[in-house]
Amino acid sequence: MASFPILTVLEQAQVSPPKATVGDRLLPLTYFDFMWLRQPPIHNLFFYELSITQSQFIETIIPKLKHSLSITLQHFFPFSGNLIVFPTKKPEIHYYEGDSVAVTFAECNLDFNELIGNHPRDCEMFYHLTPQLGEAEKTSDFTKSPVFSVQVTLFPNSGISIGMTNHHCLGDASTRFSFLKAWTTIARFGSDESFLANGTLPFYDRVKNPKLDESYLKFAKIESFKDEYQPPKLCGPTDKVRATFILHRTVLNRFKNLVSTQLSTLAHVSSFTVACAYFWSCIAKIRDDGLQMFAFPIDCRARMNTKIPATYFGNCIGWCMAMEQAKQLTGKEGFMTAAKLIGENLHKRLTDKDGVVKVIESFGDLFPNGVPTTSIGVAGTPKLKFYDMDFGWGNPTKIETISIDYKEAISMNSCKENNEGLEIGVCLPSTEMESFVRIFEDGLEKYV
Repeated sequence: MASFPILTVLEQAQVSPPKATVGDRLLPLTYFDFMWLRQPPIHNLFFYELSITQSQFIETIIPKLKHSLSITLQHFFPFSGNLIVFPTKKPEIHYYEGDSVAVTFAECNLDFNELIGNHPRDCEMFYHLTPQLGEAEKTSDFTKSPVFSVQVTLFPNSGISIGMTNHHCLGDASTRFSFLKAWTTIARFGSDESFLANGTLPFYDRVKNPKLDESYLKFAKIESFKDEYQPPKLCGPTDKVRATFILHRTVLNRFKNLVSTQLSTLAHVSSFTVACAYFWSCIAKIRDDGLQMFAFPIDCRARMNTKIPATYFGNCIGWCMAMEQAKQLTGKEGFMTAAKLIGENLHKRLTDKDGVVKVIESFGDLFPNGVPTTSIGVAGTPKLKFYDMDFGWGNPTKIETISIDYKEAISMNSCKENNEGLEIGVCLPSTEMESFVRIFEDGLEKYV
């Protein structure tokens, strides 16, 4: 066990875009963003093995990251802005000259090797490494909230972690990926020449649909936002633990062959489909609690009536949901039932003539069959190769999505070794995790 203090702050900085490179700008939010106004922020941790001392960290790592972040913010100005929520009109992200990102540099005496493991580990250890967003500022006319913060933590002679927190209104996984690709490229080369040559500047034009804007804005209840909102925070003590489960390519192929054989007419039998189905059937065995929902995001950039660029900045995701009674997911055919439900619902959503985004007026629109007892969501996507994020000292050794601790959710990434397998992050109370590990491993022996 680490001796106190666990964390020592070395520097607290405010990083802005280079002076006079952005000017005052605003980014209107859209219906894709409105649904996230009241939701918890996104927390991601990237761990890098790096044998350096505190003096090397202060002299080399800190200046490099501050300089490259500043240049990156020149092109991704909303990251250094603030969310402005008005009681009577659409929210916006404002950037004014001099706005900045809070960046903390710290040193930690927790066990680096323990943190980067796959086995169950105490969730609250990771909260020391996860930056918080600043407090919301409330006036009579609007609520103003920071949207992004960073914490870089040194583990002397072992490695560093880079923790990033963003308000979900800032953007989805694709936007975070684009930002990180730019930041890591600029950090490696010392300038933005290579990034600019790649032609991947963010696309700031907005998707427009007044009917959907009205629907989602009403659902967000912005008229009471000022009185009710403060950004949620993760803190201990907690009895939750987090673990990482790997499904290698051979296992995924075996799952897909089984499903394709038994459900020959199922339209969507992907690695993602079978991985989600297997996880859902495992969780149902420890949560035999009635109606369950499994939900996952769909990137809509290429699925709108008018296609928008892959570099579109912001949120652009719809949701696919499958619902079933837990008892139908726990028996001998539980995995096949889950695969059928996920595959059918995904096919239905992607081929719906009305599109992938629906008008919602109330929770009844989201849950026509009743509110589920257990609701499981998926954070992230294996299509985005976050394990390729190299600041100049190699790819990450481990990535953790800390924000799955807020709700029933799992994270999903492609495997760091070859990008062919899937890496699933799970957060559960410790007693449930014990059961889940056993069920997960026993099931693999049965199916594979």
